[in-house]
Amino acid sequence: MPGKKASGLSRSGRLGDTRVPAILAELRGLGSERNRAGMARYGINVAHAFGVSVYELRKVARSLGTDHDLALALWATGSHEARLLACFVDDPAAVTATQTEAWVRAFDSWDICDQATTSLFDRTRHAWSKAADWAAREEEWSKRAGFALMAGLAVHDKAAPDRAFKKLLPVIERGAFDERNFVKKAVNWALRNIGKRNRALNAAALACARRILAAANTRAGGERGGDPGSRAARWVAKDAIRELASEKVLARLKD
Repeated sequence: MPGKKASGLSRSGRLGDTRVPAILAELRGLGSERNRAGMARYGINVAHAFGVSVYELRKVARSLGTDHDLALALWATGSHEARLLACFVDDPAAVTATQTEAWVRAFDSWDICDQATTSLFDRTRHAWSKAADWAAREEEWSKRAGFALMAGLAVHDKAAPDRAFKKLLPVIERGAFDERNFVKKAVNWALRNIGKRNRALNAAALACARRILAAANTRAGGERGGDPGSRAARWVAKDAIRELASEKVLARLKD
């Protein structure tokens, strides 16, 4: 379990924030080995984790408020929970493109990836360009981050026009054939969230899912089996179709 103090970053991002040791001590006190074991069962990297739930971390974040410099200092500790906390307290308006690149290169677990992209990065001015950029990369966590960012934008960017999301669908079609579990699940997540924005995007997302399914079956030479990429794409498509075509989703969609 991590116990090191923040070394290096401060309110200016360089000198050492005096608040960090106390915050780390609080996080350590909130953690437990039982929680760490539970996190590990869900595929979370707990090498530097105290075992604190996201629910508790959000309570801590509310007590700290929004603070960009503190977020940088927390991230610099390398502590799993401190990095999650950094995602919750950072100021989206202060996040630079350089910071997003540094953080995405440091992702080592799906929960860090998802919280950074859907609790912070999707509210920054860099979100749209980074979503397309990262989704085109080969490295697993960067690629997942691109699709997770799309999923976050679909929920949080209320002002974005439909055409912006439709431009992401070809990227999703290509990404669906990545057999890596953490990537394919994010591809599916992005597709489903886009399809739940409104009726027009629902139709576009369903059409995208059906193209993915047809391409997967063609590549596999049938509706079953095939190489890992075909099987991944088939799962992405079928799972999305199941939800997006459901009466429950269609009933709540606006025109």
